[in-house]
Amino acid sequence: INNFISYNNLLINPKNQLNSSYLPIKLVFVDNPLSSSLFIISKQKISSVYIEMEVNSTKTPLLWSKDHEAEIQKPKVASNVSTMKSNFFTDLPHKLRSKIDPEDPYDIDISKAVGLKKDEKDYYERQLATLKSFEEVESFVARSEKYVMDEQSQVEDQAERAAQERAMQISNWANIFLLALKIYATIKSGSIAVAASTLDSLLDLMAGGILWFTHLSMKNINIYKYPIGKLRVQPVGIIIFAAVMATLGFQVLLEAAEQLIKNEPSEKMSHDQLVWLCSIMLSATVIKLVLWIYCRSSRNHIVRAYAKDHYFDVVTNVLGLVAAVLGNAFYWWIDPAGAIVLAIYTIINWSGTVMENAVSLIGQSAPPEVLQKLTYLVLRQGADNIKRVDTVRAYTFGVLYFVEVDIELPEDLPLKEAHAIGESLQIKLEELPEVERAFVHLDFECHHKPEHSIFSTIPNDL
Repeated sequence: INNFISYNNLLINPKNQLNSSYLPIKLVFVDNPLSSSLFIISKQKISSVYIEMEVNSTKTPLLWSKDHEAEIQKPKVASNVSTMKSNFFTDLPHKLRSKIDPEDPYDIDISKAVGLKKDEKDYYERQLATLKSFEEVESFVARSEKYVMDEQSQVEDQAERAAQERAMQISNWANIFLLALKIYATIKSGSIAVAASTLDSLLDLMAGGILWFTHLSMKNINIYKYPIGKLRVQPVGIIIFAAVMATLGFQVLLEAAEQLIKNEPSEKMSHDQLVWLCSIMLSATVIKLVLWIYCRSSRNHIVRAYAKDHYFDVVTNVLGLVAAVLGNAFYWWIDPAGAIVLAIYTIINWSGTVMENAVSLIGQSAPPEVLQKLTYLVLRQGADNIKRVDTVRAYTFGVLYFVEVDIELPEDLPLKEAHAIGESLQIKLEELPEVERAFVHLDFECHHKPEHSIFSTIPNDL
C-alpha cells in the first residue's frame, strides 16, 4: 500500500482501482501498546479491523518500505500534505464533499452530517484532524527556516512575559481586596454560604502566593543544580494549590452539614444588610469575571490556573449570593444547602486538577495525534537520508513532552553528516511548542533488541 502510515490511527486512502469493499491489512507491532482496533475506509463502507499482535525478539521498524531492486528503501511521505489532502477530499463521499468550502476545507462539522454512521463520522473527523496537524508542521517548518530572532521579536517576547507577570500581580492584589470585602459581608450577613465564598477568597490568596512562588522559582535556575530546568515546579505548585482548595471544600461541607443536622436556622438579615451583601458579592463577581477574561487567553499554564480560579470564584460568588438571599427570604436551610453544593463542586473540580497534573509527572504517553505529528516532522526533516524510522516516542514530564526518536541511517554515512542530521532533527523537534526536550538516536540497523528496559529499573522489593 503506497500510502503514508503513521504511528497509530493510520491515514489511509485506498486507490480507486480497489474492487473489494474492505481494505485488508495485517499489522505487526512489537512492544507497542497500540489500540486494539481501527477503522479502515473504502469507497463502499467502513469496517472495523482488529490488529493482530505479534511479539518477536527483535524490533520491527515503525515505518519501512521495500522494492524489487533493494531490500530497504527510504520511507516516503505521499509527496506532500497537499497531495494527501487532495486524495483524501477526492475520495470523500458526495454527501460530505458537496458541503466542503474549497477555500477552507477544514471548516466543516462532520458530526452534523446526515447519512453517516457514528463510526464513519469518527473516522473522517480523525483524518481531518490528522491532515490539519500535518499542515501545521509544514507551516511551522517554513516559518522556522526563515525565522531569525531579531530585536523586534525579542521585544515582543519580553512584552508577553511582562503581560503574564502583570496578570499574576493583578490577580494577587484583586484577591487581597476581595478578601477584605467578603470578610465584611460575612460578618454583616452571618450566611454560611457567603462564609464558604469568603474562605475560598482566603484560599485564593494563599494559592496565589504558591503560584507566584512557583513562577519565581522557575525563573531563577541554577543549571548545575537543575540541569534540565525547573519546569516541573509548575505542575507541583498547581497540585498543592488544588489540594488545598479541595481540602477547604471538604471543611465547608462538614460545617454546612453540621448546621443542617443541628437544625439551627441563622438570623434574618435586615434590608441594609441585604443591600451591602448584594453590592459586595456582585462587585466581587464582576471583578473576577473581568480577571477571568483577561487571564484565560495566556499561554502560560500558571496564568491559566489563575484564570480557572477566577472562573470558579464567579460560580461560587453567584451561588453563594443566591443561597444567602433565598435562605433569608424563604427557608433557612437553603443557605447551608447552597454551601454544601459549593463544597461538592469545589472538591470535584480541584480533585480533577490534582489528578490531571499528577498524571503529567508520571510519564504518560502522548496521544496518537501528537505522535503522528512528530512522525511526520521526522520524515519531513530527514527525508533525504533517513532509511527507516524505528521509534517515535513522546511522554509527559511536566507540562510538556519529552520526545525520543530512533532513526536508521546508511551504514557508510560519515559521522559528521550523521551528527548534523541528528542535531538538526533534535533542534527542530524542540522548537515545537509542546516539546520540552528531544533525544535523537542514530543507528545503522533496526534488527536488535530494545536499548532500554523499564523492568531493569524496578526495585527488587516491589
